[in-house]
Amino acid sequence: MTNSAAVVGIDVGTSSTKGVLVSLQGAILATATRGHDVSRPRNGQVEMDAGTWWDEAVSIVRELLAAEGAPDVVAVGVSGMGPCVVVADEAGAPLRAGILYGVDTRATAQIARLTEELGGGDAIRERSGSALSTQSVGPKLAWLAEHEPEVWGRSRRLFMPSNWLGWKLTGSYYLDQHSASQCTPMYDAERLEWYRDWADLVRGGVELPPLVWPGDVVGGVSGEAAAVTGLKAGTPVIGGTIDAWSEAVSVGAHRVGDLMLMYGTTMFLIHTTEVRNASGVLWGTTGAFPGTRNLAAGMATSGAITSWLHDLFARPGYPQLLAEAERSGVGARGLLMLPYFAGERTPIADPDARGVIAGLTVEHGRGELYRAALEATAFGVRHNIEAIEAAGGRIERIVAVGGGTQGGLWARIVSDVTGRAQLIPDKTIGASYGAAFLAAKAGHDVAIGDWNPVVETVEPDPAATAKYDELYRLYLELYPATERIAHALASEAGRS
Repeated sequence: MTNSAAVVGIDVGTSSTKGVLVSLQGAILATATRGHDVSRPRNGQVEMDAGTWWDEAVSIVRELLAAEGAPDVVAVGVSGMGPCVVVADEAGAPLRAGILYGVDTRATAQIARLTEELGGGDAIRERSGSALSTQSVGPKLAWLAEHEPEVWGRSRRLFMPSNWLGWKLTGSYYLDQHSASQCTPMYDAERLEWYRDWADLVRGGVELPPLVWPGDVVGGVSGEAAAVTGLKAGTPVIGGTIDAWSEAVSVGAHRVGDLMLMYGTTMFLIHTTEVRNASGVLWGTTGAFPGTRNLAAGMATSGAITSWLHDLFARPGYPQLLAEAERSGVGARGLLMLPYFAGERTPIADPDARGVIAGLTVEHGRGELYRAALEATAFGVRHNIEAIEAAGGRIERIVAVGGGTQGGLWARIVSDVTGRAQLIPDKTIGASYGAAFLAAKAGHDVAIGDWNPVVETVEPDPAATAKYDELYRLYLELYPATERIAHALASEAGRS
């Protein structure tokens, strides 16, 4: 190990692609970001062009390598949002825009049909670890077969952002074990391999990629990729994985008993266990490392709501909104919000759920609305934590990561609502840092505790928790009380 060596981590997220240059001692030497937007061609459909991901990755790597005093890059790590569906031809050229993860709800009819054909949700959970949901890959492939037969007939490769970058860098076709475990119902969660009997029902002419672990080296940078990125040909590239799992790695939240809480455009939770835990409302997945399993949960929105409000309020700046939200106090002066502004994933699995703001008066201002949004996401976190524990999870510590940990108020509200402490590590840059760590670990003796130690603990305030206990009971009542109306409005919006 030399002080002049470094690794690159690249992560494709919902709102941006991020890159980081990291020394083998864990120091961040340079960062780069490229913002992008999703496409919403129809109600419930959320897409993005895979070509954008590669273009942004190339631009980011060239910027990182141009940083003053940049050392030699000895390995590259990748990660990305998921599970996504990018279908490509035999040469790996995408045939259409990528279909995003559970926020894309187009395949509800296919979910229902496949669930019935495969013997019901319990049978699918037993085989694949999770029931079919908007998060699942299989129903989206079935949707393509039914709605875009010309594209489907030419489809030979299946990519997500992480293995798409790996493919473009190395020419290797693969998928990591964790990402495959979210390709329900195509994966055998017990045997850790493709379950071909079910995969053949939905894959058409798509070749199932060989499976690797996220930290495995899948190849070296090709001459073609070296020419456009500036990386040296032959530089090792690891397989990578879905961004939330890479984020868990970035903060060391992958030990048995850990819960990683990711504050981002959406809110994501990953609890690590040694054994498979069955849940009708959560996702049972393979872990990022051999010998680990996960119970995972994901909200459809979190930072997406705060960004929406920020833009709606003519962009006064987040520090200003946080200060006003702080002054509004616990309970946002009588406001209660449901955060289902893009439907909801876990634990209610309702793509037609909708956001609700209850208790509004003309005396409420933007501070109260912003506070109510932060509290709504915190109630959603508590709802998911309770679902994890109901499924047999045993949470011993919570490690938080993501931009929402900055500024203090949001993380403090989550601890107050849940009654649980959160550990904040030194670096919360996210999945790109986890990808860089996996790249370093593939060839060097490194430890995430040395790279990214915990520097802060957010403790709950018992008095605030007591108040939130009462509000949480109302929160749980608000969804069933408004469900019928929300579904009717979602149906009406779908016809417009």
